[in-house]
Amino acid sequence: MFIPENHSIEPSEVRIWLSSPTQTAESRQYMLEAFDTNWLSTVGKNINCCEEEIEAKTGIKYAVALSAGTAALHLAMKIAGEQIYGGAEIGKGALAGHRVFCSDMTFDATVNPVVYEGGVPVFIDTEYETWNMDPVALEKAFELYPEVKVIVIAHLYGTPGKLDEIRAIADRHSAFIVEDAAESFGATYKGKQTGRFGNVGCISFNGNKIVTGSSGGMLLTDDIEVANKVRKWSTQSRENAPWYQHKELGYNYRMSNVIAGIVRGQIPHLEEHISQKEAIYERYKEGFKGLPISMNPYDSENSVPNFWLSCLLIDSDAMCKQVRGEQEALYVAEHGKSCPTEILETIEKYNAEGRPIWKPMHMQPMYRMNGFVTRECDGKAFDIGMDIFHRGLCLPSDNKMSIEQQDMVIEIVRGCFN
Repeated sequence: MFIPENHSIEPSEVRIWLSSPTQTAESRQYMLEAFDTNWLSTVGKNINCCEEEIEAKTGIKYAVALSAGTAALHLAMKIAGEQIYGGAEIGKGALAGHRVFCSDMTFDATVNPVVYEGGVPVFIDTEYETWNMDPVALEKAFELYPEVKVIVIAHLYGTPGKLDEIRAIADRHSAFIVEDAAESFGATYKGKQTGRFGNVGCISFNGNKIVTGSSGGMLLTDDIEVANKVRKWSTQSRENAPWYQHKELGYNYRMSNVIAGIVRGQIPHLEEHISQKEAIYERYKEGFKGLPISMNPYDSENSVPNFWLSCLLIDSDAMCKQVRGEQEALYVAEHGKSCPTEILETIEKYNAEGRPIWKPMHMQPMYRMNGFVTRECDGKAFDIGMDIFHRGLCLPSDNKMSIEQQDMVIEIVRGCFN
């Protein structure tokens, strides 16, 4: 672990977070209005306004406010199963027994809703250019599993993937795309907001996202029938009757008017937050010049990320020895080299929060027996996601972090290679 010889770096008195909520005066106002008027449940002005403002911000026709991004993903899977396979009997998932192609390097909330609906995830490896689903591996997956009709793509750390290529492959195979834009709200691809490239899109307002409500999410669609069905499902599938009457399975997934108020008050600040996050990314990039590392990449010709998290990737020949088990990691310090474990342990010593790259889904104990498809390199399969996980890490990216605090992190990282 790097410790400065002159001890010039002092631990931050205030915790430097990976990405914490950014509160606004408007959020407080709308939340208190909900409290004062006693509209605390899953109906109210904030919900309606929040949906309308997300529609205006993204350009989507219909946004449905839900309790979490995961709830949005779950109902998106039900929509996909119903439209492709005709739905399911009560007690059986809409994707029951059907394979679904999923981004491999993502948080498990992207994938678990597939299983909620009885689907079988097949993981598609990552590419180096954007750290997202590899179109080459996706095309190969259709050769192996031509019957698949659903693709779930995620935009890692706020960076859009290769959407034109993925959309073209999906169209050739008549596949339904569920777009997980939970991390990429505000990011664009060829001038169009992420969340609008799939048949259904999902965004999240979890406490660490670029717009936060402590919880909450949205399902995005241009289909009024889909929007109406999701609203119905999210309110326990209640029929239009004087009493509680139900013909199909429903869920308690609607966003509360209180949470909607918090989200609503942050939406006007989205571009401001993105600008702050981009400045953090650029300061890291400048501060790490000369080190054997690179920042998480993006396609600057076609996309503009929201820069939610700034990440680094250590060059292969600059990695010291590192071994990871299921819950622990070990490394051997070496002059001129470092590894994610050393850097994360060191910045934690100085009261700053980092995080490993998302561990790919095919490496997770619960999904190790699922299919995994990667491209070939020189005739050999190469696990790109595992490589990025091994060499990469997420840096403190909180938009309330001071320049001095970020300079401290940069100095610590530089020191880990001395």
